[in-house]
Amino acid sequence: MQILHFNKLTQEEQKKALKRPAIERKDELSALVKGIIDEVKNRGDEALIAQALRFDKAEISSIKLTQDEINLACQRVDENLKKAIITAYENIKKFHQAQIFKPLELETTQGVKCELVSRPIEKVGLYIPGGLAPLFSTALMLAIPAKIANCKKVVLASPAKINDAVLFCAKLCEVDEVYQMGGAGAIAALAYGTQSVTRVDKIYGPGNAFVTEAKAQVSADINGADIDMQAGPSEVLVIADEAANAEFVASDLLSQAEHGADSQVILVCLSESFAQKVGKELASQLENLPRKELASKSLSHSKIIIASNLNEAVQISNQYAPEHLIIQTASPRSLLDKVQNAGSVFLGAFSPESMGDYASGTNHVLPTYGLTRTRSSLNLSDFTKKMTVQELSCEGFKKLAKSVEILAHAEHLDAHKNAVSLRLKTLS
Repeated sequence: MQILHFNKLTQEEQKKALKRPAIERKDELSALVKGIIDEVKNRGDEALIAQALRFDKAEISSIKLTQDEINLACQRVDENLKKAIITAYENIKKFHQAQIFKPLELETTQGVKCELVSRPIEKVGLYIPGGLAPLFSTALMLAIPAKIANCKKVVLASPAKINDAVLFCAKLCEVDEVYQMGGAGAIAALAYGTQSVTRVDKIYGPGNAFVTEAKAQVSADINGADIDMQAGPSEVLVIADEAANAEFVASDLLSQAEHGADSQVILVCLSESFAQKVGKELASQLENLPRKELASKSLSHSKIIIASNLNEAVQISNQYAPEHLIIQTASPRSLLDKVQNAGSVFLGAFSPESMGDYASGTNHVLPTYGLTRTRSSLNLSDFTKKMTVQELSCEGFKKLAKSVEILAHAEHLDAHKNAVSLRLKTLS
């Protein structure tokens, strides 16, 4: 990894140092995805079955899995893996149950009652990638809050043939329907529905460039579906001081680098000597990784940045706005109040990002590519919507009437004014 002294860089060089690898939205990809979406809209299940063979090399005869198929898959899952999944399930459930919204009610003026209430999104679709890593943990991260929110219909899609552990998670979370379909076609089916697939109101979950582009297209269509977020390549920033364990730091950087060649990892530390220690550890640990080639490509556009002190280190992190922020310092919690932009924060030597990915209880579906400046990590509220309610007594109406008449008149909205004036006339 390239080592940079932040204070020796010009302002332009500092910006460049914190720049992510470019995500190119190619016109060719956009056109291909549109074609796949149109196929599904026009031919439904038939298109999905053909796409499973074309893209996933899977020969299937139906899209929706039966309960018997799901039960058989669950029986094949290793017992130790089941126990580990259940441990993660319990922690994720506890953390998301604690987020249940408490309705708000107050009088803004005597006789004027205002409320904020919550309602679940009725139908939600959960997309679980297949490919190199079957992300069954994502099934937990999406299905658990969907069920706690009381969404009426929770469906899950994953490329054929679906990994047994994904199906075990779906059954554990009491998902209503499971579909063996992947890529842009799956997103299209969830957004528009087919003979077998329920059309949903909102789609959740990560995916490759095709999935990401399909989510962008269906969410831009008034007749499509809403989405959770546009997720880019995975990323982590680690802040470490001289008290940090270089071996731990290197392992945390590699845990994100192995996601893919376009992932980015950044270390912000306080000395050249610590940077060199981590560099040696990275080289050593990298040799034993099955995904060595992917991680190496990620490290080639990743950086070690040397800051003059921890305050500056946090400023650098806030400027980068990472998906994951790990703070391995002598007193990590003392820096938390200064952190403004991060998807999920991990404090201390024994809080590796892997814990949040799987079993601590927090959600691992997070904004990337600097979107943590404005977006939150996925949470229970993403599966609900809020509604305001107001109720005015006769007395409350009279107290506000004159002010509303003046305001409506000033905006030249006479019908608004009349809706108040007519009632006042009746009362007089």
